[in-house]
Amino acid sequence: MTNWTRRGFIGASTATLSACSIGNVQTGAMIDRDVAASRELLFRTVPWSQRLAEQAAGVLIIPNIVEGGFVLSGAYGEGALQVGDATVDYMSMTAAAFGFQIGAQSFSQALFFLTQESLRAFRVTDGWEIGVDAEVAILEDGASIGASSNTVSRPVVSIVYGQRGLIVGASLEGAKYSRLIR
Repeated sequence: MTNWTRRGFIGASTATLSACSIGNVQTGAMIDRDVAASRELLFRTVPWSQRLAEQAAGVLIIPNIVEGGFVLSGAYGEGALQVGDATVDYMSMTAAAFGFQIGAQSFSQALFFLTQESLRAFRVTDGWEIGVDAEVAILEDGASIGASSNTVSRPVVSIVYGQRGLIVGASLEGAKYSRLIR
């Protein structure tokens, strides 16, 4: 039996997802357009997120993350890191999961870097991971009802929104954020 490490698991899933997404390479202009539309959706569906964005040192928005699988699943999406209204980097998010699960879904994610230090750490780390490189408050629209920009106490806040599709099951997941170089 093969022993899977988290890095090996993420690497295998990255290779699989990369093979699936080769025909769908986006340009910076395409990513910027999708990020702008996703940002509007975020502010409309999670109203206090606009205030959070105004207070943040930077915001990473990944407008369309696609996740799917059966037992072994993966997710991939591309987005832009913005400081103010300016895009400073293009990023990808890759995730892998193993466990009882079946289905497919797409969703959007916004990471708010609330301190200059958390933003700097994100930008200088090659392959930043939630839980490894930073403590993150993870909020989904349905689960964030009691939260607001005043009640968040972590240096990085993640909001998942705009879910479409269905995935059922529990899993162990790892997500990695990397700079896009094209």
